Amino acid sequence: MMDDVSASTPPAVATIDLLRIMEMIPHRYPFLMIDRVVDVVRDVSAVGIKNVTVNEPHFQGHFPSRPIMPGVLIVEAMAQTAGVLVVHTLGPESEGKLVYFMTIDDARFRKPVTPGDTLHIHVLKQRSRGNVWKFKGEARVEGALVAEATFSAMIVDN
Repeated sequence: MMDDVSASTPPAVATIDLLRIMEMIPHRYPFLMIDRVVDVVRDVSAVGIKNVTVNEPHFQGHFPSRPIMPGVLIVEAMAQTAGVLVVHTLGPESEGKLVYFMTIDDARFRKPVTPGDTLHIHVLKQRSRGNVWKFKGEARVEGALVAEATFSAMIVDN
């Protein structure tokens, strides 16, 4: 039986560095879209950090005269942050499993993301059932909302 103290104890918060992220999810350069995950609350939420730099390959063509991070890559950064949260929640047996998008809904892109920006990618678990998870994601630069989406994904064995 839980006592009042344990019921009111906040969940543990974790920070996950790049090397640990690469143990948790299978993505690699040039498609690894997050550098660190902070404020991870198991089974609840996480914040991914992406330092946007001009030497990323997509900027060669998007756009040469005005580099802007493609919106689909911002949504991918949301999904990767959510993937780290899922692995952190499920434990080591889920490390390296593939995560497939099932839906992307209500995606909105509010402001361009450019080299020099630091994206803070907030993901909040809405629900999970079996191997299917649904999240609400928001990306912010200096506190300003730049993109948002609701998405679901399925975790599968390789």
